[in-house]
Amino acid sequence: MKLRETHIFAALLALLLVAPAIVYPVFLMKVLCFALFACAFNLLIGYVGLLSFGHAMFFGGAAYISAYVVKSWGWSPEFGILAGTAVAAALGLVAGLIAIRRQGIYFAMVTLALAQMVFFFCLQTKFTGGEDGIQAVPRRAVFGFIETTNDLHFYYVVLAVFVIGFTIIHRTIHSPFGQVLKAIRENEPRAVSLGYRVDRYKLLAFVLSAALAGMAGATKALVFQLASLTDVAWQMSGEVVLMTLVGGMGTILGPAVGAAVIVTMQNYLAGFAEYVLVIQGAIFVVVVMAFRRGIVGELIGWWQKRNA
Repeated sequence: MKLRETHIFAALLALLLVAPAIVYPVFLMKVLCFALFACAFNLLIGYVGLLSFGHAMFFGGAAYISAYVVKSWGWSPEFGILAGTAVAAALGLVAGLIAIRRQGIYFAMVTLALAQMVFFFCLQTKFTGGEDGIQAVPRRAVFGFIETTNDLHFYYVVLAVFVIGFTIIHRTIHSPFGQVLKAIRENEPRAVSLGYRVDRYKLLAFVLSAALAGMAGATKALVFQLASLTDVAWQMSGEVVLMTLVGGMGTILGPAVGAAVIVTMQNYLAGFAEYVLVIQGAIFVVVVMAFRRGIVGELIGWWQKRNA
């Protein structure tokens, strides 16, 4: 990390470490799960230029797998999260092999179609519980000694998962592999002319994004002790797009900020019932019109202009 990025990340980490003393831990855990989900999605759209309308299949699919192996097979939470992440990666490989040959709106529609297939599979399959989902998922001790029935203890486990996922994303973006992804986003024909096997790079990025989205979904299922059709519905794919655009697409911290904004709105505006969606839509329009680079993107632009 650059020195400035290191300072910002250290300050945010310090803030997150003391946050449970001020804010309800379950709410913070939800923010962290969706922040990781949005960052994983941003890896694909912000750095490769691929818009997926089907990321809910990885998020929700991993949630079902994690909930099932922990509840029915008696696995510990860490192995439940790993199982969900692995299945999401495998699903990402299959979906990527199908969708990666298309571009633009065709790629988006293929991912949406695949996600709908996964949704109906989860609706009809017996082990997912159908419309009831998988409920009352037990919280067992992590590594056999970290008690997770206490929300405060489990919060630091979720924070560790987020930091691991975020670090992987940051390292990927700033690696030679990440530079190739940016080159593909900016000018794919030129990347091909330079000898890069573009489809392989895009497929690997797609699988990595799917795996990290699955990590977020698997963790969320254990936080709320529930995996349901909401996690795998197309609305979840739309929600992560909204989080990314509000926070700042193509920025490292933007999606996390966008996730915090959207989850906070959903939590504190819950009393408005269905009008929450109207308010979200209005905020989205304002952000797109006034802050086209998102909250963090505009802040970065202002800071660069100030220094110049």
